[in-house]
Amino acid sequence: MDNQRLILFIVFSFSLLLLWESWQSRHAPTPAPTPAAQSAAVPGAAPTPSQALNAPAAPAPAVAAFARGVRAVAETDVLRATIDANGGDLRMLQLLPYRETDDKKQIFELFEDDESGRPYIAQSGLIGKDMPTHRSVYQLNAGTYRLTNGAARLEVPLVWDDAATGVRVEKTYIFKRGSYEIDVRTRVINRGTQPVDLTPYYQFTRHGQPPRGESIFIHSYTGPAFYTDAKKFQKVPFKSIEEGKADFEKNASDGWASMVQHHFVAAWLPQGAVKREFYVRALGEGQYTNGVILAEGTLAPGQEKTFTVPLYAGPQIQETLEATAPGLDLSRDYGWLKPLAFPIFWALEKLEGIVGNWGWAIIILTIAIKLLMYPLSAASYKSMAKMKKLTPRLQQLKEAYGDDRAKLHQAMAEMYKTEKINPLGGCLPILIQIPVFIALYWVLLAAVEMRGAPWVGWITDLTAPDPWFILPIVMGITSILQVKLNPQPMDPMQAKIMMIMPVAFTVMFVFFPAGLVLYWVVNNILSIAQQWAINRQVEGGGTAAAKKA
Repeated sequence: MDNQRLILFIVFSFSLLLLWESWQSRHAPTPAPTPAAQSAAVPGAAPTPSQALNAPAAPAPAVAAFARGVRAVAETDVLRATIDANGGDLRMLQLLPYRETDDKKQIFELFEDDESGRPYIAQSGLIGKDMPTHRSVYQLNAGTYRLTNGAARLEVPLVWDDAATGVRVEKTYIFKRGSYEIDVRTRVINRGTQPVDLTPYYQFTRHGQPPRGESIFIHSYTGPAFYTDAKKFQKVPFKSIEEGKADFEKNASDGWASMVQHHFVAAWLPQGAVKREFYVRALGEGQYTNGVILAEGTLAPGQEKTFTVPLYAGPQIQETLEATAPGLDLSRDYGWLKPLAFPIFWALEKLEGIVGNWGWAIIILTIAIKLLMYPLSAASYKSMAKMKKLTPRLQQLKEAYGDDRAKLHQAMAEMYKTEKINPLGGCLPILIQIPVFIALYWVLLAAVEMRGAPWVGWITDLTAPDPWFILPIVMGITSILQVKLNPQPMDPMQAKIMMIMPVAFTVMFVFFPAGLVLYWVVNNILSIAQQWAINRQVEGGGTAAAKKA
């Protein structure tokens, strides 16, 4: 197999693998809920104590049980949040700087509780008898709360009061200017005669479907994830929850719980060394919950206590995630080549800071990588150029030996030895470049910084497919030109396959983000120029040698 076929085969196989993984995640049959999951899905039930740390028993209900009550809307410069008096839930959350992938006129909604079967909400409550859960009704002043000019923060208060027990709970959402971090402050006042256990829980309830507008050709993780200092970042796929095989660290004195999707993450971020327990549950009807329970001790009569847990709900911006919480940047998925992907994104971000455009930054980075890899790719192209010169003679050998493949291969080996050509000499340089391509693929896929970022003209979003298919068509044409520059296979069937693969790539790349296709087009053009120059050099050398002889 020559070098061009090798790289096309590897990249094509990689693309097919991504397609298969994405298809599996979307269309694989959902396992029947386990008995534990079924028994846990009790609408309206709050977490119940366990011997370890009051482990929950699926506190979230099905979408039909989401009671709608008095609502308040909080608006900042980057967020629009809807809070419901039922449970004091954060029911809807719009990220104002971002737009939906499939409808650029619509503001992106991270949380929503509509009746479309795609609920995703943030909830919190307190475990224990006569304590408010996410099913309790709070007092809330309806209306719109706006962050006024000059104000740095905005507060939306809720109150739950039990005259029978003398317990009062004040839950306050605190929004900050320019921030996707929302503080949820809980103040508990015990005016009764009995001590009160303080065991708050914070959770997400979400459907198990991929985000709206996600292409079937793009596979990115959607689902719960946890972080602890001991076990680091741990994904818990929805399928493993259904099957009762969720594997993650459940008890720790640090860490956070999150729900991850392409380009965005929501995470409850408990502060300090408070003992905590993490949990997941399958609720049925394709819905799941995951969260964290904290041990805040006991509140004696006449005492009060306040504790605050930040909620980050926003884009996976590298710098922001790193500054928000330890390990939160790991929610940005760079695949298995993370050590290589980090410096690539760093370079890409620096270039964008200089040129002010992510599209041109991709082009400059592609050129830089091509220059860095020039000696390796030159060796590969020289090998292919020499092989191309031998194509007529190889064809003659094939005709001479017919179906005697043993003699044919022996004669070909002698020819390679005479001409001092290693038919596999260019394979290693190509293989070295493959990890760079894959790492760059994940970087361009994960970079929310490019969401909605234009390049030129018709390319208004580098993370969305080319709306006019121009880049995929150019990519297909340049791929065909590359095939033409390479030695043609002696087998007619292989030659046809080599011509079909660029067409297949073109069809696949129609659904890929424009930024990825732009990288591929630029890389193809540079490869064609380099290969053409080396072909002329090799052919010129052969001609000069022939004249001297």
